[in-house]
Amino acid sequence: MTYLEDQPAFRAFIERVEGAVVQSGSQAGSQAGSQAGSRAAPQQDLLRQVGDAARALVAAEDWLPQAATVPHPQYYQQYLLYCDPAERFSVVSFVWGIGQSTPIHDHMTWGVIAMLRGAETGQRFELGSPMRGQEAAVLHPGDIEFVSPQVGDIHKVSNACADQVSISIHTYGGNIGRIARHVYDPATGQPREFISGYANADADTRGYGRFAAATT
Repeated sequence: MTYLEDQPAFRAFIERVEGAVVQSGSQAGSQAGSQAGSRAAPQQDLLRQVGDAARALVAAEDWLPQAATVPHPQYYQQYLLYCDPAERFSVVSFVWGIGQSTPIHDHMTWGVIAMLRGAETGQRFELGSPMRGQEAAVLHPGDIEFVSPQVGDIHKVSNACADQVSISIHTYGGNIGRIARHVYDPATGQPREFISGYANADADTRGYGRFAAATT
């Protein structure tokens, strides 16, 4: 069994995210009576802090269990790496096989995407009938992207590499495997609710993910 809590780089990352989440909550409470622009400031600072921590984490990949890098032959995989006991945030590895992509979807919470291996293409969309796609952006190792209802929450993601698996590390507000989200019909903009779950764990799992040790 591989224990992520034994990986110093990942433990340090979780501690930094937890600190940022606690600080963000304190700031939001102190600004409860302020204007909308001021209320957005805690989340902007949270995204920046989590983004900095995520960039440091993906500078190396020896902390990530091999079992959390395995693609599915048909679908992208979402492996739970950590879920805060109070469900304030969760961390997952997204694994993209060659040619794999998501539908157009949202998150209903904040998120920080950090590219670890390979590359992925992300394209944001605006609601409409049909939905209007914006210019696509490609993330390479070390690149960071933010999503949230405030900064833009609807997008489609695909593996940008034609010859290799790509992996990104995502940190979300809440337990992303349990949050009711939406996929969208690109022609009509009609949403359909879904709950993603995880490839390696029940959505009620808390703490660090567990992975079988790699076999040779």
